[in-house]
Amino acid sequence: MEHILIVEDEKEINGLLHSFISGHGYLTTSTYDGLEALQLIQTETFDLILLDLMLPYKSGDQILLELRKHSAVPVIVISAKDTTQTKIDLLRIGADDYITKPFDLDETLARIESNLRRNKMQMNTAGSKCLIYKDIELDDINHLVEVAGRELALTAKEYGILALLMRHPDKIYSKANLFRSIWNEEYMSEDNTLNVHISNIRNKLKVINPDQQYIETVWGIGYRLYKTT
Repeated sequence: MEHILIVEDEKEINGLLHSFISGHGYLTTSTYDGLEALQLIQTETFDLILLDLMLPYKSGDQILLELRKHSAVPVIVISAKDTTQTKIDLLRIGADDYITKPFDLDETLARIESNLRRNKMQMNTAGSKCLIYKDIELDDINHLVEVAGRELALTAKEYGILALLMRHPDKIYSKANLFRSIWNEEYMSEDNTLNVHISNIRNKLKVINPDQQYIETVWGIGYRLYKTT
């Protein structure tokens, strides 16, 4: 299930988007100010962001500039500003699409579907390449992983976790992010399934290379790959 972040300070509009988009099978998270939006973006994984421009604490264009330093997640700007120059400026700094208020819900849904579809095609193309981290080589075409030249036997879920971390080596994934991405289900805090899979991956890597660390636990947040020096 694709996860969409709605960044809109007008509660009525935010609620309307949430109800409509959720009703069409998407998982949604709502936030009402710029600072909280940045915090969510840094700790959660989203498939698309609906972004208003006029926000408390930090504007939408500032969020977009910071987001594009580390993420290519599709962003659809929704704003009352309707000048051509505003649209051009936002597209140049990283917006994928632009919708002017007042907007039609069906058109908004169509644009969401279009951007998600395009991004998925791009990810599939990118995923066909070999990913490398330290002495790990991951072949996303044949689903093969080698560590220091030796094949690493992983289950499908273990492979999915490692591939996701390697595609975004600087990103911290919360347990909820990883669980939704790999199992396509909501994460329950008492569920130990993800911890077991992470432990299994670490143990299998350690058998091949006991002197190297690969997956870091960021306490209170989640997991990421150890930063290479």
